[in-house]
Amino acid sequence: MAMGPRLDLRQSQSLVMTPQLRQAIKLLQSSNMEVIAFVEEELERNPLLERDETRAVLTAPVAPVADSATAASADTLSIGDAAPLDVDYSNVMDEGEAYTPSIGAGGRADFSDDLSGIEDMAGQGPTLRERLAEQIRLNFDDARDRLIGSALLAMLEPSGRLTLDAAALAEKLGCEVTVVERVRRAMQRFEPTGMFCADLRECLAAQLEEAGRYDPYMARLLDNLPLLARRETRALMEVCGVDAEDLAEMVAELKRLDPKPGAGGDDGPLTALQPDVLMRATHDGGWVLELNPETLPRVLVNRGFAARAIVGMKDREQKTFLAEQLQSANWLVKSLEQRANTILKVASEIVRRQDGFFRHGVAFLRPLILRDVAEAVEMHESTVSRVTANKYMATPRGMLELKYFFTTAIQGTAGGETVSAEAVRHRIRGMVHAETAETVLSDDAIVLRLREEGVDIARRTVAKYREAMRIPSSVQRKRDKAVTA
Repeated sequence: MAMGPRLDLRQSQSLVMTPQLRQAIKLLQSSNMEVIAFVEEELERNPLLERDETRAVLTAPVAPVADSATAASADTLSIGDAAPLDVDYSNVMDEGEAYTPSIGAGGRADFSDDLSGIEDMAGQGPTLRERLAEQIRLNFDDARDRLIGSALLAMLEPSGRLTLDAAALAEKLGCEVTVVERVRRAMQRFEPTGMFCADLRECLAAQLEEAGRYDPYMARLLDNLPLLARRETRALMEVCGVDAEDLAEMVAELKRLDPKPGAGGDDGPLTALQPDVLMRATHDGGWVLELNPETLPRVLVNRGFAARAIVGMKDREQKTFLAEQLQSANWLVKSLEQRANTILKVASEIVRRQDGFFRHGVAFLRPLILRDVAEAVEMHESTVSRVTANKYMATPRGMLELKYFFTTAIQGTAGGETVSAEAVRHRIRGMVHAETAETVLSDDAIVLRLREEGVDIARRTVAKYREAMRIPSSVQRKRDKAVTA
């Protein structure tokens, strides 16, 4: 068979993401604060963009539902369908330039609206070392113990480790080595747990002891951390005396601990979360959702300036630059509008489906997945996932992340209705809080009670939920409640 070059013509279809579409997707999954920072950069870069000072509020009423099962079929969202991002704005009438006062919006004589100095006036919270020093004063009554604690605090490394020669420190302070070790051991229980430890093993052991999860199997695992680092699973199973499933759970529990509890402890005051969506009740028993106007960025396209500028331009490069800036400004305005509409649509559907939670509490939280909301609002699952990422909603039950309302379903007994995993965790927490020293429930007993309530759940799942909520085992709870009693 002869071989040689030839020319073939093939026709295929492919989806190409334009820079504008990537920008719209990025804005959709960003929080309001991140979008504000991006808009500020665009305002500085694009001369055709200007800030919209009006306080227009985009709202979406959610009608009350008599039955939570019919909440998903209700359709009372009163916001328009989002127009395509490539809409033409060339025929929009120019209403003229906005009036600019002769003094800044903040009323300052230097025409500056910058009020960033207000944040600098806020009181700074205590640092990590200040909190540890306070705990030393509260936990040690003996002046000698306080002196030793202060000396240990002065030698503390930024990561929370304490590498010292206990004998040298004891000789310097004129006390016994056992006293120094006793004080250091007590300080390992300070908040955050795991400080003042000599190595990683001691740090993890202190955190496990605080959580009531330090047993002989965990001790053997901590004694063989080099094997764990080399991922020698078979050797670890033989040393610890456990099977593969138990070893995986033990390793997962270690991963939830903090190897450097002192790192990042002095990063400054925490920034308060700003809700993206505000929720309030109405007089007829329904709900109203609105985007937070304090963090909702709004921009306008100065078309009057663009029309006058393009008339006076004769250079082709200048006209091309102005046309690109006008197109970019139109896309940004439309992307922000579509982002706001999409967030309200998804948030409204979530509120409809979780109506029982907002009225009665966590026990009535329903199972919900991205596909359910995506089908209801006629969007793709990836779009719903981006909308719910990094978004918070201020509700009558507190400020919650939109991802909080998506929980897995746990089957009911005898084919009953499924239950949300978060609602099951709430029930487990309530059972534990109601315990006394004589009525401490084991994981098997909790499983039986949940099955009596119509929840089909395995004991291993109960143990996983209990550990995730940092609830000690039944043996540890019985010991703690006996001491308290």
